[in-house]
Amino acid sequence: MRYLSVAEIAKKWNMSERSVRNYCAKGRVNGAFLTGKTWNLPENAEKPERINKRKEEPITLLDILKEQKASKYSGGIYHKTQIDLTYNSNHMEGSRLTHDQTRYIFETNTIGVEKEVLNVDDVIETANHFRCIDMIIDHAKAALTEKFIKELHLILKNGTSDSRKDWFAVGDYKKLPNEVGGMDTALPEEVADKMKALLAEYNAKEEKNFEDILDFHVKFERIHPFQDGNGRVGRLTMFKECLKYNIVPFIIEDNLKMFYYRGLKEWDNEKGYLTDTCLTAQDKYKAYLDYFRIKY
Repeated sequence: MRYLSVAEIAKKWNMSERSVRNYCAKGRVNGAFLTGKTWNLPENAEKPERINKRKEEPITLLDILKEQKASKYSGGIYHKTQIDLTYNSNHMEGSRLTHDQTRYIFETNTIGVEKEVLNVDDVIETANHFRCIDMIIDHAKAALTEKFIKELHLILKNGTSDSRKDWFAVGDYKKLPNEVGGMDTALPEEVADKMKALLAEYNAKEEKNFEDILDFHVKFERIHPFQDGNGRVGRLTMFKECLKYNIVPFIIEDNLKMFYYRGLKEWDNEKGYLTDTCLTAQDKYKAYLDYFRIKY
């Protein structure tokens, strides 16, 4: 074996002699040894990697959704999420479009119908919901603000028959009192203050966990800040926050709808109802991630 000096290795590795000596002293050069105060290094010794070399960040679900959205990748988790979240969230609010019709609108931007009458608002809100999900993927890491929530509502309800009603505020808080599930909600004049207080309370927590996101959702739905579209905006917001904090998101499907409503109603008495329902939905989404070989 031929051995080289520190000076020769330093030239070969394109680094200072001091750095080479440090590597030797820390035992990071295989086969190097001292003769008195002089280091001898095997001529085929490999240059050690710098310890402080930046490690690659693990690829998160958000990274993958961004990548598939940008590349218009078909048949992946982005594609599936767009269709399943849009179909189920709209269906919960009375949309009569089928899952296949929702998929067809997403994939072709057209809809083929024979011997069937479709509600135009259902079609518009489906296309709008796709745009809402895109907005969330693009801005998932942004802080949750009134402006962001209002923007979601504006995108969701833009171009619908509601948007042509004088008393319906698209992208702004409600003008008329409303109720949900037979329960009173915040009065129009209370909404702005209640939303500011809710967001201040939520954003004061540095790291949010699953329960924090559900708690925000319950309080948001009780305020019911918009004339219509509160459920969808609320579920989109949960989806955003799950992506932001790298929590596996979830989609409330038809078989869980009544359990979800019960969970919202009973949150103050029993948090387990809503938590268990959303964890069940999360397990279903985890199965999608397993299928697409996405780590979580």
